[in-house]
Amino acid sequence: MPAIFQPSANLFAKLALIGVAGAFAGGIGWWWMWPRTDYVRRVGFTVQQPVPFSHQHHVAGLGIDCRFCHVSVEVSSNAGMPPTYTCMTCHSQIWTNAALLAPVRHSLADHVPITWNRVYNLPDYVYFNHAIHIAKGVGCESCHGHVARMPLTYQATSMTMAFCLDCHRDPAPNLRPQSAVFDTDWHRTKDTPSPAALMAEYHVPDRRLTDCSICHR
Repeated sequence: MPAIFQPSANLFAKLALIGVAGAFAGGIGWWWMWPRTDYVRRVGFTVQQPVPFSHQHHVAGLGIDCRFCHVSVEVSSNAGMPPTYTCMTCHSQIWTNAALLAPVRHSLADHVPITWNRVYNLPDYVYFNHAIHIAKGVGCESCHGHVARMPLTYQATSMTMAFCLDCHRDPAPNLRPQSAVFDTDWHRTKDTPSPAALMAEYHVPDRRLTDCSICHR
């Protein structure tokens, strides 16, 4: 009676089993890694806004300080968004009829705030305070990237728990003198106080920055 399976069937069976095991392992790896990719977290993706506001133009080109628009960043957990009349401080005199700025003019005329789309959106169970980071010498660039080079704003960092913990475990490299916190072109020089000196100046070692209650309240 002739054999039903040829000797090569053993090889094909082994290859099939290896293929199934590989596909299973790949699926588990994909399931684990995919949510952790920058693509899923939208890092580097610009967010469409009602008005295509350019930080590159306003900050690098015109030299406008961050606090002109984000007025509460030094005193509040929220950096704040500029009301329409802040925009119209300038645009009532320049680019007054630009179609690009029609939403701004309508907002002022109708007394309806512009609804900006979030670029950074932390979970509700995460507490983040802009004011304390500014007070302790953390530059805007540490989290928001080089905003002055962004024609359109995008999320520059992942803002994951690991990202925050990396800084909370070793904040020294991210500390600056107070005069440089909002300077997007700042670089450490020989005259800059050392990271250890800045840590002492801001009393950072006096706090346990990795305690859960720091970020989860």
